[in-house]
Amino acid sequence: MVRRDDALSPARSLVWAGSEVSPRRIALVGNFLPRLCGLATYTSHVFQALERRFPDTAVDVYAMVDLGAAYDFPPAVVSAISQEDSEAYVSAGRAIEASGAELLWLQHEFGIYGGSAGRLVLDLLDQITMPLYVTLHTILEEPNDDQRAVISGLVARADTLIVMAEKGREILQKVYGVPLGSIAVIPHGVPDRRYVEPDAVKTRYGLQGRKTILTFGLLSPGKGIETVIKALPAISARCPEVVYVVLGATHPHLVAQEGESYRGQLEALVREKGLERHVRFLDGFVEEEELIGWLSAADVYVTPYLNPVQITSGALAYAVGLGKPVVSTPYVHARELLGGGVGRLVGFGDIDGTAAAISELVLDDNVRAELAGTAYRLGRSMTWDQQIETAMGRFSAERDGSPTPASELAGLLLAS
Repeated sequence: MVRRDDALSPARSLVWAGSEVSPRRIALVGNFLPRLCGLATYTSHVFQALERRFPDTAVDVYAMVDLGAAYDFPPAVVSAISQEDSEAYVSAGRAIEASGAELLWLQHEFGIYGGSAGRLVLDLLDQITMPLYVTLHTILEEPNDDQRAVISGLVARADTLIVMAEKGREILQKVYGVPLGSIAVIPHGVPDRRYVEPDAVKTRYGLQGRKTILTFGLLSPGKGIETVIKALPAISARCPEVVYVVLGATHPHLVAQEGESYRGQLEALVREKGLERHVRFLDGFVEEEELIGWLSAADVYVTPYLNPVQITSGALAYAVGLGKPVVSTPYVHARELLGGGVGRLVGFGDIDGTAAAISELVLDDNVRAELAGTAYRLGRSMTWDQQIETAMGRFSAERDGSPTPASELAGLLLAS
């Protein structure tokens, strides 16, 4: 087993033999489509962007498989790792070490790896000697003992930890003692698409003549959908043509525990308030092109999430990337992303505040257009290709023995 206790040294020189610009082979570990979850979508986009921007780099995907599931993975997936099979982690690590990969890029989220707090992933990492980059999708400020042990294990083994918000960097420094030079802040990627006026595509979705509010993502109680539904009577009184579209399947873990009871509660709330004309539930995991179509048709995007420490939201990033004015609760990612005049922040569970903010945006075409333009311009610095080029720029700098500070990475990203 290999333990690389010097991994966090900012001065460490990473030498990729024979590589002029980028590593010749990368091992990418995480969830992967067709597994239906946000992390699988994220990892798949990282893979696709690497293929587009660095076609001379081979990328091998090692995909996680949850208990009892099976997926028809594409050829890019060279190996599947069963979540609770301890031997599978060791075998995958040895395969990566023997593959000629010059970089291992791990996507980390609690719940996708086996063992207490996902500790089995450390067994995989103990088999490798190449540079390790870890994208942290959740960073806990108050971890329990098992969670702290896993994150500390990742910290001890990683050359660079990638986070998607400045708050993530702050937590890593304060809670886990990670040196500044070992952290890169790179925003969540978004598709690079032209801006589309909502009215130009509404007919395709039966939304013509309707002011459209949208929330998408896997449905669960933490999404706070009921706050928007409770705000709709006040919104519809001022804007009778408003409709709220809730797009997405119920989270599979929630379905396994209690079926569709949460969706049923939301539907009952709609009936109780007489809002059948103003709320549309679309149950299912949509492909990205269809999702982009629905987003393009929305006048306002809403993330009413209830978790104040949520540090990443792919849904929020996509909405901003496509030029959507946003109304959101002030969780970490929303505070950072919307701070520059992209949207409106309202309190957690604040029905009146939600109603006022959404009403302003659906009623005032000029304000809505101004916010849409600001959001879309910001989104050009967040595309998947920009994300990958920024990350690979750091890889190249570290190969040359001069890691780029996270502050410089952020500046490079925003300037591009």
